[in-house]
Order: sequence, then C-alpha cells, then structure tokens
Amino acid sequence: MTISPLAQQDPVVFRLIQNELHRQNNGIELIASENFASPAVLEAVGSILTHKYAEGYPGKRYYGGCGYVDEVENLAIERAKQLFSAEHANVQPHSGTQANLAVYTAVLQPRDKILTLSLENGGHLTHGHSKNLSGMLYEVLHYDIDPHTGAIDYGSLERMAFQAHPKLITIGASAYPKVIDFERVGMIARASGALMLADIAHIAGLVVAGLHPSPVPHADFVTTTTHKTLCGPRGGMILCKEKWAKAIDGSVFPGSQGGPLMHVIAGKAVCFWEALRPEFKTYQGQILENARVLATELQGLGLAIVGGGTENHLMLLDLRPSFPELTGRQAAAVLERAGITTNHNTVPRETRSPFHASGLRLGTPAVTTRGMREHEMKSIASWIWETLSSPGNVGLQENIRAEVQRLCQRFPLRY
Repeated sequence: MTISPLAQQDPVVFRLIQNELHRQNNGIELIASENFASPAVLEAVGSILTHKYAEGYPGKRYYGGCGYVDEVENLAIERAKQLFSAEHANVQPHSGTQANLAVYTAVLQPRDKILTLSLENGGHLTHGHSKNLSGMLYEVLHYDIDPHTGAIDYGSLERMAFQAHPKLITIGASAYPKVIDFERVGMIARASGALMLADIAHIAGLVVAGLHPSPVPHADFVTTTTHKTLCGPRGGMILCKEKWAKAIDGSVFPGSQGGPLMHVIAGKAVCFWEALRPEFKTYQGQILENARVLATELQGLGLAIVGGGTENHLMLLDLRPSFPELTGRQAAAVLERAGITTNHNTVPRETRSPFHASGLRLGTPAVTTRGMREHEMKSIASWIWETLSSPGNVGLQENIRAEVQRLCQRFPLRY
C-alpha cells in the first residue's frame, strides 16, 4: 500500500485533514455558502500550478515561463464570458471580498456615497459594514427591506438614489431568500446617475442555469465567488462592461493583489466548464426544489421563515417566535452536535448582537451535490425541529446524529 507523502512528511496535518474528511462525509452541510467541488476541480487546485508566479495578465507578465499558465487563465476568462454572456472577465480575485473591494477602488474615491443593503437585512460585510474597509472608506447609505414581504423595498431604494445621489448602488446579498430585480435596479442607477454593482456570490449558479434573472445586461459590474452554487474552488471573479476592463484589471493587479493563484484559476476554468454542461441546469433546479421543500417542511413544523419561504437556494429562520430564549449561535451549536452544520445569522429587525443573532441561515447546495432530494429534505427538517425543541437533550442529539450518519452513508462524497 502506498503511503501518501503528506502522511509521511507531516502526519499531524494529514490526520487533521482526514478528520475533516470524516466530518464532511458524516454530517449534513446546510451552510448556504458552502459546497463540494468536483474531483476534477480539486485535482486542478492541487496541481503543480501552485509553483508558478505570474504577476500581471496573459501576455503581459512580470515573470518568465508563463506560456502555459497564460493559456490556463485565458481559458478561464473565455469560459466565464461564455457562461455569463459578459464582455469582460477578471478571474484573479482571491475571494468575493477582494472582488468587491477591487470594484470600489476602481471607480470610487474615499468618502464617495454608496447605497447598499445592510448586513442585518441580508447584505454582506463588503456592502458597507462599519468594520469592513467598504464602511471605513465610503459614506454608506442602506435601503430597506419590506417588513411584510421580506423583499427589498425597491421604492425606498429609488427614493434614496434620487435624494442622496450615490456614486454606486450595490445590489446583492449573503442571506436574502428572494429573487432580485436587477433590471429595475439598473434602471434606477442609470436614471439617478449612479453606477451599479451586482454581487451574485450566492446565486451565480442559478443565474448561469437560467433559474434566476441575470444582472449582466443591467449592471456595470458583477462580482461573484466560485465556490457556492457554482460548485468550484474557493475564489472570486469580476465581470464588467468592456469600457471598465482596464480600470478593473488595474484595480486587481497591481492595485490590491500580487501574484494570482494559478492553481485556483485552473480550478475555476474546470468549474466553468462543468457549469456549461446541460446537466448543470438540472442540478441547479434540484437545489431550488430541495430548498423549497425544506422551507415548507420547517414552516409546517412551526418555524418562522423570513419572507415566508424561499425563492432561491437559501432560507433564513427567525427563531424568536418559536424559541425566544434560543439565540442563533446556541441553535447552530446544538444542531452541530446532532450532525447538522448551519450558521447563525442576523434577521430583519434584529434584537441581538451579530455575534449571537436570532436567526439561522440554511442552504441546499451541498446536500444537493451529494444527491439528496425531496425525501431527504423532509427528514432533515424533522431532525432540525426535534433538536431545537429540546436543546438540552444530549441523548436526543446523539440519536439524531446516528440517523444523520446513516443517511450520509447512502450519499457518500465523491472522494
């Protein structure tokens, strides 16, 4: 039997990775921003391309020996443009955060106004949170969520755009279960003289499958991660109109990053290729159906869901009506002991700090990747309700964890 080089060289790290593999294989992953990349993507990311320094862009590098990595990056760029019908793509951002900050620095000056969705209402840290550079550098205004529907209040957004005259309107979210009207936001941005950034980190897979409206025709800039619904490696990407290509590329390098991670860019190229296949749309459709069933089942059991359900891959549970004494952080910890991984999250009109929060964010990309379908969603909903109903019942948590493991053995990871 061949012993892996890692096991020989560093058995401690090898053991920790094996422990994490066991955790992933034997637990239900409901974190909406996580997924399982394909073996092909993992092979590319773990390849010898990790050796290559390639500061600059294809054909314009600051290092020699970049002929083959130029081909890799060009392939990723062309596939990304084809996938999203975009004029220009930069595949070098190391993360979605890096992508958003690169857009800001490309077109904004310190203290410029940006109009965004707040973290409390489902936005992202990089959409102007006070602890993030986006909130430190720019004057941030937040549009509202309709308290009755849980949807973005586009009327509020429009009024604020014409009153405040922001330089940039950011639309997109990290915990928002509704379809986003990118066309309407684009019209508001153009009419008010603002630029538009659409952050589709969560819904990118749905967009390319045609199951969510695309922002590309309406936005000046579109940012995304590649590891959520796109099912690729951890990383980011920027799409933009051709007129902004030079500014965006310069903002990424040399503006905010040095050498690109060529092994990750290779993984992105593979992931884009996989997303171009017809079966990818079927997969994305199952993500949506699994989310719909999970939300419906949880509501039927008595859990409150922000906005009354979900129109995409995620849902946000508000624990206060059913479990007023249970914080989101506590709920996530209890579920993890039962083998179900989630994350606590703020909810609209939050009454607790973000560290504790009152909500749980759930998503179905990872369980769908494993092959789970509607029947499994019903079982998962039941386990969530039972666990949260008796947070101090350790015996119940152990029993559910055993059931979770039996389910996961029927849907093993592909590694």
